Amino acid sequence: MNKVDCFYLGTITSKYGFKGELLIFLDVDEPAEYERMESMFVEFGQKLIPFFITSSQFHKSHLLRVTLEDVDGELDADELLGKDIYLPLDRLPELPEDEFYYHEVIGYTTSDKHYGKIGRIQAINDRSPQAYFIIELGKDNIPVPIIRQFIEKIDKKNEHITFDLPEGLIAMNLS
Repeated sequence: MNKVDCFYLGTITSKYGFKGELLIFLDVDEPAEYERMESMFVEFGQKLIPFFITSSQFHKSHLLRVTLEDVDGELDADELLGKDIYLPLDRLPELPEDEFYYHEVIGYTTSDKHYGKIGRIQAINDRSPQAYFIIELGKDNIPVPIIRQFIEKIDKKNEHITFDLPEGLIAMNLS
């Protein structure tokens, strides 16, 4: 399984007890959808390694307590601490037409109802307090905050997003 065919689900944050159980922070809006997973991929370097789940239950709202096949004690569990976990893209729940997953819109063309054509979405930065699109406009990269009020229309069929951005947002980011 390649990472481009998967989505980030969370991180193994700590051990639970001394028998190899682990706590996984699920970085998703609806963690309950993942309580009964049968398997997951753990990232080691640039590779995703499958692990099979023998039992799981919620420990707290976003913490899933799991027992993994062949992880039998603290030493085995120690090797997994801090590792990111992934699932195949086909495990993502379907979204309504007016919503999107970040990976879906990479490459979409964009326009603003006042400015006109902007450019193509190159990436999404979701590592800052405010997630934002990175849109290529000529030689510039324009950051556009991902705010529901700024998104006027999502056209998945034609891979296009129309914005209603505050006046001057684009111009202030041009070199």
